[in-house]
Amino acid sequence: MLQRPPAGTIPDAPGSYQFKDAEGRVIYVGKAKSLRSRLSNYFAEPATLHPRTAQMVATAATVEWIQVRNEVEALMLEYSLLQRFKPRFNVRLVDDKSYPFLAITMTHEWPRPMVMRGKRRKGVRYFGPYGHAYAIRETLDLVLRTFPVRTCSDAKLERHTKQGRPCLLYHIEKCSGPCIGAVDHETYDRHLAGLVEFLEGNSEPVVAQLEADMAAAAADLEFELAARLRDRAASVRRAGEKQQMVAERNEDLDVIGIAGDELEASVQVFIVRRGRVVGRSGFVMDKVLALDDGEVVARTLEELYYDEPAMGMPKQVLVPTLPDDAALYEQWLSEHRGSRVEIRVPQRGGKRQLQETVTHNATEVFSRHRLRRASDHNSRAKALNELQDHLGLAEAPLRIECFDMSHIQGTDYVGSMVVMTDGLPDKREYRRFKVKTVGGEHIGDSDDFAAMEEVLTRRFSNYLEDRSKPIAERGKFQYPPQLLVVDGGKGQLNVAVRVLESLGLEEEIPVCSLAKQFEEVFLPGGPDPVRVPRQSEALFLLQRIRDESHRFAITFHRELRNKRMTTSVLDGIPGLGEVRRKRLVKELGGVKALKAASLEQLRELSWLPDTVADAIHHKIHGPS
Repeated sequence: MLQRPPAGTIPDAPGSYQFKDAEGRVIYVGKAKSLRSRLSNYFAEPATLHPRTAQMVATAATVEWIQVRNEVEALMLEYSLLQRFKPRFNVRLVDDKSYPFLAITMTHEWPRPMVMRGKRRKGVRYFGPYGHAYAIRETLDLVLRTFPVRTCSDAKLERHTKQGRPCLLYHIEKCSGPCIGAVDHETYDRHLAGLVEFLEGNSEPVVAQLEADMAAAAADLEFELAARLRDRAASVRRAGEKQQMVAERNEDLDVIGIAGDELEASVQVFIVRRGRVVGRSGFVMDKVLALDDGEVVARTLEELYYDEPAMGMPKQVLVPTLPDDAALYEQWLSEHRGSRVEIRVPQRGGKRQLQETVTHNATEVFSRHRLRRASDHNSRAKALNELQDHLGLAEAPLRIECFDMSHIQGTDYVGSMVVMTDGLPDKREYRRFKVKTVGGEHIGDSDDFAAMEEVLTRRFSNYLEDRSKPIAERGKFQYPPQLLVVDGGKGQLNVAVRVLESLGLEEEIPVCSLAKQFEEVFLPGGPDPVRVPRQSEALFLLQRIRDESHRFAITFHRELRNKRMTTSVLDGIPGLGEVRRKRLVKELGGVKALKAASLEQLRELSWLPDTVADAIHHKIHGPS
């Protein structure tokens, strides 16, 4: 039970606090202007607390805090702790869709625009995010004749450079042809700068320049050139019209709309630069604890602006409700931007209408999200409750782990561990194992059991090791399953029981097996399978996790087998490292083509030393 710290020990100063459970895991992180004042609220009579807050306090065993110098530091510390520990009672993003960006690889010799998702990389300039990838490709298609930069991959650029022939895009004037030296770096950089300026929302200078060039060409009686320039100007205008004008031309702002209920909230963001909507993004937030509108806005600001946004920090952020400590967030964003950032609620006029439009978008997204998840959530809750009843578990298994083995004639023997949290696949927790003690041409049941025993022993030995460490030093196996599932019949089940008993975990971790032939579920100590109804949600959930573990194991096995088959011929060659090996196979068109290559062909590769080429040819064909 959580004990209140002695009076006077909690500082009356800014900082971040962390509630921990009996295992030492961080379950909630918060920040406060005064740690003493904020923490005292949690030790009020439980009946006066919100039910979900009371549940968090009841789960906690200890509370710790870190004192900092000011509120901005407390805000930054809170977010970094959230990213590190991902506490179960803090806000979670349950629909963190990866929106596509238009990215320009600025550090390449010939930079190129491309569609990119996921984590941002150094040396890449980002624009967006966009709602759909096709919107990026459509925009590029309209402006490439005006800004003919390359859009091909590095490998294709290198291939056409070696061939001395351009691709189709050069012939239809959508690329300036850096592969054949048809453009110098100064001209290419001007094309790139024009594209960047357009993507930033400033298309007027580009159109004005094209129209001036068109007039000059017409005056010189170069009517074909004038016609091409006219078409290019029209394309830029059409692309610019897709960026809706919603504010004054000198305004940079982000507009946040929020809709939801007491459990979840949908957040939508319109990104406006130079008065035009140049990007949008959104996510759905699981509130976990009770949050009012101001707290939801505060969490949204932290999520959006902790890292530098792709389109830069805006001068103004429009929100439906001011966050708690609005001055603190303005100070934090202003320090982030290097100049003043204003957070305000628009009251009238065009910005008020824009705010309502974004909020309407959030409402629609939230409605679709609830419709999509309503039946799914109910079925998952039903499945977990049914599993608890049918298997006689002490509690509903919120974390289920399933293990499966895969091999072909004893080679590349692997094991997979698949995890479902709250009935949904938790792919961050998936693990793969290379089996070290089993292998050979002839594999029997005893070898399958030995492989299963090795994998389970490694997994739960790591759990015991992690459990004995301080919480900050624990690794990827620190959480035990509330139900362990093995793919197979009684034999695999007996192996799992034997492993748990040898490690002293048989009382802590319940286990069952699922035999594929008749979809029978076996429990330890029982000769007959447990009757789980054929059409029940519980059996469907077990089948899903079993099939997922099988798929994951097969995928890993194929990766290892393909790697072994494609690289074994090149192993052990002096001077041929991983980078050169990949480049060699790629440029020659595969391992089969490499084996057929002559010594002269290998020596013609300018980046491959002759001594390495000789060694490769000798390894494949023997002495000349």
